[in-house]
Amino acid sequence: MNVSSVSSASYSQQTSASEKTSTVSYDNFLKLLMTQMRNQDPTDPMKSTEYMAQLATFSQVEQTVKSNEKLDALLSSFALSQADSVIGRTISTADGAVKGKVESVMITSDGAVAKLANGDRILLGPGIVIS
Repeated sequence: MNVSSVSSASYSQQTSASEKTSTVSYDNFLKLLMTQMRNQDPTDPMKSTEYMAQLATFSQVEQTVKSNEKLDALLSSFALSQADSVIGRTISTADGAVKGKVESVMITSDGAVAKLANGDRILLGPGIVIS
């Protein structure tokens, strides 16, 4: 049975700097919009079309945040299901370089990582053979 991607036995859990960059959240966007409205020039207020465009953007940001939360939950559920199915079984990389019995599985941001009885770690993904 083949499961998703292969990583080397020396799998690293370190997160790259690019993965740690922050993004504009729902709350940050709302604060930015309110600050902009509070500090606008009273002699030249924001046009209603601009205001509506910003509210539409605000709504899109909110929906995107909710969609991302649901997608994260779905991916976590899939990773847990995948992890449960390999514990206690023997897995190997497609080239046979790393092989062993799965002792435990960790869920990381990269996906499910199997810890073998010999101490090696393999990212479960394409090219993994489960027997």
